[in-house]
Amino acid sequence: MEFNIKRLTEEEFAKFAKLIYDESGIFMKDSKITLLSNRLRKRLTALSLSEFSEYYDYLQGLSGEPKRKEYEELLDVVSTNETYFFRNERHFEAFSDYCLPEIAKNKKEKTLKIWSAACSTGEEPYTLAICVLEKMHLFQGWKIEILATDIAPSVLEFAREGLYSGRRIEKVSPEHLKKYFTLADSEKAVYRINDQCRKLVNFYYHNFFKSPFPEQVDVIFCRNVMIYFDKLHQKNLVAGFYKSIRDDGYLFIGHSETLHSISDDFTYRKVLESPIYIPRSRS
Repeated sequence: MEFNIKRLTEEEFAKFAKLIYDESGIFMKDSKITLLSNRLRKRLTALSLSEFSEYYDYLQGLSGEPKRKEYEELLDVVSTNETYFFRNERHFEAFSDYCLPEIAKNKKEKTLKIWSAACSTGEEPYTLAICVLEKMHLFQGWKIEILATDIAPSVLEFAREGLYSGRRIEKVSPEHLKKYFTLADSEKAVYRINDQCRKLVNFYYHNFFKSPFPEQVDVIFCRNVMIYFDKLHQKNLVAGFYKSIRDDGYLFIGHSETLHSISDDFTYRKVLESPIYIPRSRS
């Protein structure tokens, strides 16, 4: 059933913005009213609702498992998920040519745990897997795990499928494309990430402000995420990363992001033209 669903009123926008903020920490400015209207229409259409107020009341009336599932669907349509392989190459150069050799040289336990936080459709964690596999001679006999988490179930499903084409793979070199992908559809030039990479990556649902953080992580990638949160949630997020990361770990955030005025728990370091944050001593 099709409905002509109008734009959110300012009052409706304020209600949904608060609900989204309380559930996920995502802060929506007043200027996002048209964007939020367009994204919420997907849920109204799926539920055969004609008014935003009906959907808001529907959300308020849910409990238990139905509430959890619908809130996941809500945050799924609200979140932004544009990415591609080897996005911001200098991060991956620093990760490959500095962080991985340093970990291999200095770490006593033969375990490597990497967290791609807010992994979207999987390009970032699979890129990290390619980087690790290229340095595999340093990690013979090691237990390696790349945790890939996101708040949007649909992007996790997409990532598990591992099918990519077009702009998503345009920065993958021909050598890497041949080595770590197989052609799944020659007409549409769709490639599937191979099992060697897939075995290193585990995808999980994760809400930064409601789910427990992993422990003893060597490297955290959380890029272009903090821009969606207000200062309070940014501080809480980075405090969580500090508890999650090892003393000799590395934190990567977006090029346009900074921890200045957010946290004193990390020290800025520039490595191979890439900004990296190192945990300060916990003593």
